[in-house]
Amino acid sequence: MIAITLPDGSKREFAQPVTVAEVAASIGPGLAKSALAGKVDGQVVDLSHRIDGDAALAILTDKSPEGLEVIRHSTAHLLAYAVKELFPDAQVTIGPVIENGFYYDFAYKRPFTPEDLAAIEARMQELARKDEKVERRVLPRDEAVAYFKGLGEHYKAEIIGSIPAGEDVSLYREGGFEDLCRGPHVPSTGRLKHFKLMKVAGAYWRGDHRNEMLQRIYGTAWASKDELQQYLQMLEEAEKRDHRRLGRELDLFHLDEHSPGTVFWHPKGWALWQQVEQYMRAVYRDNGYLEVKGPQILDRALWEQTGHWEKYRDNMFVTESEKRDYAVKPMNCPGHILIFKQGIKSYRDLPLRYGEFGQCHRNEPTGGLHGIMRVRGFTQDDGHIFCTEDMILGECVAYTALLQKVYKDFGFEHIIYKVATRPAARIGSDEIWDKAEHALMESLRASGCEFEIAAGDGAFYGPKIEYTLKDAIGRQWQCGTMQVDFSMAERLDAEYVAEDSTRRHPVMLHRAIVGSMERFIGILIEQYAGALPAWLAPVQVAVAPITDGQADYALSVAKSLQKQGVRVQSDLRNEKITRKIRELSMQKVPYILVVGDKEKANGAVSVRARGNLDLGVMPFDDFAARLADDIARKV
Repeated sequence: MIAITLPDGSKREFAQPVTVAEVAASIGPGLAKSALAGKVDGQVVDLSHRIDGDAALAILTDKSPEGLEVIRHSTAHLLAYAVKELFPDAQVTIGPVIENGFYYDFAYKRPFTPEDLAAIEARMQELARKDEKVERRVLPRDEAVAYFKGLGEHYKAEIIGSIPAGEDVSLYREGGFEDLCRGPHVPSTGRLKHFKLMKVAGAYWRGDHRNEMLQRIYGTAWASKDELQQYLQMLEEAEKRDHRRLGRELDLFHLDEHSPGTVFWHPKGWALWQQVEQYMRAVYRDNGYLEVKGPQILDRALWEQTGHWEKYRDNMFVTESEKRDYAVKPMNCPGHILIFKQGIKSYRDLPLRYGEFGQCHRNEPTGGLHGIMRVRGFTQDDGHIFCTEDMILGECVAYTALLQKVYKDFGFEHIIYKVATRPAARIGSDEIWDKAEHALMESLRASGCEFEIAAGDGAFYGPKIEYTLKDAIGRQWQCGTMQVDFSMAERLDAEYVAEDSTRRHPVMLHRAIVGSMERFIGILIEQYAGALPAWLAPVQVAVAPITDGQADYALSVAKSLQKQGVRVQSDLRNEKITRKIRELSMQKVPYILVVGDKEKANGAVSVRARGNLDLGVMPFDDFAARLADDIARKV
């Protein structure tokens, strides 16, 4: 008898080998109809997979993440099937699942057009409606190479040829199309209903710029029509919020090929930057951090000592002077250790918290750059806490509370917490890892935070908490981190004098709240669609006289606000007031003050709040008090 253990702990016994589909049918017709694949002893398999021994089995439907991944993987194959139907000369290469969808790379003699994309999607719908069975077969490697060469699929043959000799490979066929794949796949094309092709982009074969340029077709696939529509609506909203477009429209910054991957901040953009930086500087000051500043360029020998030269060299910008090699720093940690090492440190000095707005440079590939979200030159709100092992828990509890307050002030209420635990390749004793992981988890429990475990995703020298915020349209951005490091201080021989007068290496906690300032500002711009709250807005108030006769009063209002620390501009152009209001509104200024003869005579202002809200006429002092309250409460 074969015993199959289901997720609820119940067991089903079968007298002979049984397929996943047969187990699903034995449970009930509803599950048999909705089943997409199975998970046997932790491995996702086709419904046709035969189980010939005792096993744990979960039936996967479109309600599970693994089931949705099977749908997306199968839809990538459906895309390739449709392309081959419409463009027989196209060669197929690879088609993996990615976040929210899939892509497939093709070699074809001309660029695919938007019209081609529409035709391909329409053919995919036709093929799905045929509900053709998806079948798997296995071939020896060399036979598979010959098979695909015979089809004229030279890229596919090259992929198979890179597999070790003597191994078998699996192929999946649906209708007239067969593709190399490990699987699993949905049982038939009729299970693929809710998808859309998104765009075409260039991609080098095997990701190497020395190889041929292929065409990558991106698509998305979902379990239901509603989920697909919600995703497409989110993308539409994301397009409206794109920080690159808003950066141009609001005159915040620009990017230039004279310095790819770095940002040219305009006055308004730099005003926004300063609000974020000065806020974070106050956070440092009020929470026991000492602000420091390290150099940009450090000797190669230091990076060799920390291990970065060996493991991170390709991402570092290097230079040479007087026959010495240097690297532009990609992170701030080693510099903070060198500062810590100056002078004798006692256990009484711990915890010692350093913070730096440290500018870093990383040699990111051009294709990976994205506005100010992913750049080569960036500034981190970087902090390092030097402490003893016994201090880890307390420091992590305090840090999580601090991070929550900061995110709330910036308008982010929803935070996702994840603890990345020890990887297989690691240094340090299990006792130390137990203590570090326990401290991180207990710190989140003490803060009332539910968290996920990312097993094995920690660094080789210690575990970490990853803090991910969710924005106004549901997108997730991993920004904050708290990382426990037992290694780097020891590698650079940093010590403190313990209570028993022995020399010990401190534990180093790496932490960042906003992470890259550039990226966080990009997130803020998209979170608010450029309509930043008054405390962050580059221009908080605009003053516009109706005619030249009130220009002097408008300037005096602006000057009074400036003395109160308000970022204000005056619009004294010889234009109609309606045009001034419209253009200032397009700049997303929180408050527009219109002044005419009546306002001038009474020391008042006519207030329009963002969103075309007319707040009426009020004494200037009342408006100033209202604005000060908005800024203080960060509304």
